[in-house]
Amino acid sequence: MSAALVLFSAGQDSATCLAWALSQFDRVETIGFAYGQRHAVELSQRPVLRAKIAALRPEWGERVGKDVLVDLAGYGALAESALTGDRAIEMTASGLPSTFVPGRNLVFLSVASAHAYRRGAATLVGGMCETDYSGYPDCRRETIDAMELALGLGLAAPLKIATPLMHLTKAQTWELARDLGGAALVDAILEHSHTCYEGDRSQRHDWGYGCGACPACDLRAKGWREFAGG
Repeated sequence: MSAALVLFSAGQDSATCLAWALSQFDRVETIGFAYGQRHAVELSQRPVLRAKIAALRPEWGERVGKDVLVDLAGYGALAESALTGDRAIEMTASGLPSTFVPGRNLVFLSVASAHAYRRGAATLVGGMCETDYSGYPDCRRETIDAMELALGLGLAAPLKIATPLMHLTKAQTWELARDLGGAALVDAILEHSHTCYEGDRSQRHDWGYGCGACPACDLRAKGWREFAGG
């Protein structure tokens, strides 16, 4: 049986990746990370959204496996940024946004690979994207390829890192969700996923919940409007 481990944060991208993995693999497990993120509300959305997606198709419910949430608060404190501390969300002198958490995807992939090794999953699935994104260098496929090679060598076992959204725009990510699970999956992502950096779930927009002003909300809103208007 083929098995995959999805890096699942309960955001739009990871929700789409979970549906993609459920359509591709015989067994799919999920892993999430608590790293002191200011939008920790996403952690409470994980079990809700995961259950909603699994219930959309009988075969998805049969394929979905265990979930684990890993405490990486120590790492988050070391890699302090606007996502883990009380700092303004802005561009910095380095040319990267202050929301950049150094090495975040590298740490996530390393930890996930250890769990995947023990669970017998030869594929990690992540929502990294280098098309509509915030400019994080650890989201580029070049970085992911290097990690794939390093982890495979370090584990002495084949390991693939699948990034089905890598070259998609946010509008195309919505389209993929519709293709995978129809309007029901799109509605589940709209209502139950969380993307907003501010952790705001008090405001409901046509594209979902969020403050409507942070970079994550901006990307999601623009993608939704392009998708909905197309």
